Amino acid sequence: MSTSMKGKIVFITGASAGIGAACAEAFAAAGSRLVLSARRSDRLGNLAKRLTSEHGTECHLLSLDVRRRSDVEQAVENLPDAWRGVDVLVNNAGLGRGLDKLHEGRPDEWEEMLDTNVKGLLFVTRALLPGMMERGRGHVINIGSVAGREVYPGGNVYCASKFAVKALTKGLRMDLLGSPIRVSTVDPGMVETEFSVVRFRGDEARAAKVYHGMKALTPGDIADTVLWVATRPPHVDVTEIVIMPTAQASATLVHREG
Repeated sequence: MSTSMKGKIVFITGASAGIGAACAEAFAAAGSRLVLSARRSDRLGNLAKRLTSEHGTECHLLSLDVRRRSDVEQAVENLPDAWRGVDVLVNNAGLGRGLDKLHEGRPDEWEEMLDTNVKGLLFVTRALLPGMMERGRGHVINIGSVAGREVYPGGNVYCASKFAVKALTKGLRMDLLGSPIRVSTVDPGMVETEFSVVRFRGDEARAAKVYHGMKALTPGDIADTVLWVATRPPHVDVTEIVIMPTAQASATLVHREG
């Protein structure tokens, strides 16, 4: 038994690429209406055009940096009436920067990770949750990481940000106990996206080595999982899912061919 997403409003952050764009694709195919937010408005526009063409999807686009609390609050407050009843929030916006040892790290990059991965998630959730509570329905799905479950060398601040996502997800579930609002986290292992290019500051050759000799997950694999989580019956809350490639056994233990 599953719950139809047809006509439901799904709000996705970081929707311009990678897992966010794949989630938009998955929910579009399921008949959802989409509020898509990201900093790269050109990519959002192209994605929306394609989804509308292929699936007839209704999209509302927000050029939004989740790190800016006032912008988030204003964007949610100014949603048109037809888009205010958000049913599912997918907190996907996030990034990693570098693999430096802590004493060699760049504080500006720490701030970027914490502001996006933790505070951005908080700002968007805080803005949308009161409406969900008022309507008596809703689902918050956070995109976490195996980095929120085990720390690896050089992962210090990024791992800390994802451990925070895990804690916030669990704390929010406790806060909402007794309400019909569901809270879930989907924690991927290695997914081949722009993540490593961003982490290595544009070094595409170094980023490619991350996935060399193994079959990584695709953004679509994660999107399929997020959609499955969202379509469980209302009395079922899939609280946590860890999903890794078959070739990965831990954050750092990966089998590579050749």
